[in-house]
Amino acid sequence: MTDWTGLFAAVLGGGVAAGTAFYVLGQRGERRAAEVAARAAARESERLLEDAKQRLTVSAKEELLRTRETLERELALRRSELDKREAALERRTTACEERERELGRRDQALASSEQALAGREREARAKLEQLAGLSAQEAKEELMRRLEDEARSDAAALLRDIKEQAKKTADREAKKIVALAIQRIAAEHTAESTVAAVALPSDEMKGRIIGREGRNIRAFEAATGVDVIIDDTPDTVVVSCFDPVRREVGRLALERLIADGRIHPGRIEEVVQKARDEVAATISEAGERAVYDTGIKGMHPEMVKLVGRMKYRTSYGQNILDHSKEVAWLAGMMAAELKLDAHLAKRGGLLHDIGKVLTHEHDGTHVQLGVEVATKYGEHPIVINCIAAHHDDVPHEGPISVIVQAADAVSGSRPGARREAFETYVKRLTELERIGGEFPGVEKVFAIQAGREVRVVVTPTVVDDGKASELAEQIARKIEHELQYPGQIKVVVVRETRAVDVAR
Repeated sequence: MTDWTGLFAAVLGGGVAAGTAFYVLGQRGERRAAEVAARAAARESERLLEDAKQRLTVSAKEELLRTRETLERELALRRSELDKREAALERRTTACEERERELGRRDQALASSEQALAGREREARAKLEQLAGLSAQEAKEELMRRLEDEARSDAAALLRDIKEQAKKTADREAKKIVALAIQRIAAEHTAESTVAAVALPSDEMKGRIIGREGRNIRAFEAATGVDVIIDDTPDTVVVSCFDPVRREVGRLALERLIADGRIHPGRIEEVVQKARDEVAATISEAGERAVYDTGIKGMHPEMVKLVGRMKYRTSYGQNILDHSKEVAWLAGMMAAELKLDAHLAKRGGLLHDIGKVLTHEHDGTHVQLGVEVATKYGEHPIVINCIAAHHDDVPHEGPISVIVQAADAVSGSRPGARREAFETYVKRLTELERIGGEFPGVEKVFAIQAGREVRVVVTPTVVDDGKASELAEQIARKIEHELQYPGQIKVVVVRETRAVDVAR
């Protein structure tokens, strides 16, 4: 039993050893086969890489050849263009050289001509000296003496004219500052009337405004203090009142009622109160705006409201608020030019007519009322004197009140500031044309631009250019002596020159 076991163990051991040996030999065979395959793959990769390098080299050489051919063609084109330009430049250079030679020949010809002219001039001068019995230097001195005598005579005549003009217009130099201030002011003025027209959508609205047995119109007139005029004028109702503030309240309230359509006594009172509040707010805003525009500070609120009320007040057709602002600006400018207190001058100019807004409610002149209200609200004594003295009711206490008075006169007499009667306007135009037509050589005279310019047409054979200027000055001086007018009048003398021909 032991022998069989040992034999089995021996046989089993020999089989394991043989299997192991066969496994090792198989592994070595596989490794060698793999190495052979790897070397074959490497040789194939090297061959493929070499083929790719050869193809890339060939394609690069072909691309390089194509690029070189393109560049050579472009260079050939550019060389041909450069050759053409060089040829053109050569032609231009040749032409320039030819022109230079031609100019040289012309210069020589001119020099020869100048020499010939100089010789002829010397001959002519010698002949003139022989005929006149004077040398060139003596003739020159004689001419200079004559010119000097004429210049002295003209200078003397001009000096006399200047002296006479200075005597006639001496006050103009004193008013130079006023003129400079006027040139810087160009305010627009509105002409207010005592009536205001209110448009109606139809004539049927007139009956609704009147109401049953006139109760609506009576309630409206009682609430506003204005007169409502309803006549045959189509689609229009007129609101009349001497007090411009009440007239504005009535106009505004009536427009609101017409737009609303509900017209009865209760509604009338409500709308009138709203209109009154709105007008009061407008007055306050106008006063604040005027004070701000003129640069005045520290004014009492009640005085500001009175200033705003001037918006609805007129004098001779001139709006008092615009007039007062203009006077303030003028007075401030003149005071600044004279090194005085421009702020007080502006304040006095703005308030000089403040009493006019109180004349409807209180007795007394606008100067007295203005002084009272200015004193009541603590205005400066100089400002109070400006109000009191601007119509020479009291003496002037300083130069500022005089400046305010001058500014008031300037603003009131400025062209277009106040209304002018039609008869006066026509008379002034007629006188202008008459004065212009009194001078010899004048054919026609036209007064244009509302009498601010006079066009004088003269006969060209009688009046030359020099006399035309003299004629304009003479007409202007005569207008100054014989007429009274605001502003200035421009005199234009027209001398016509005609050239006539006939087409045959």
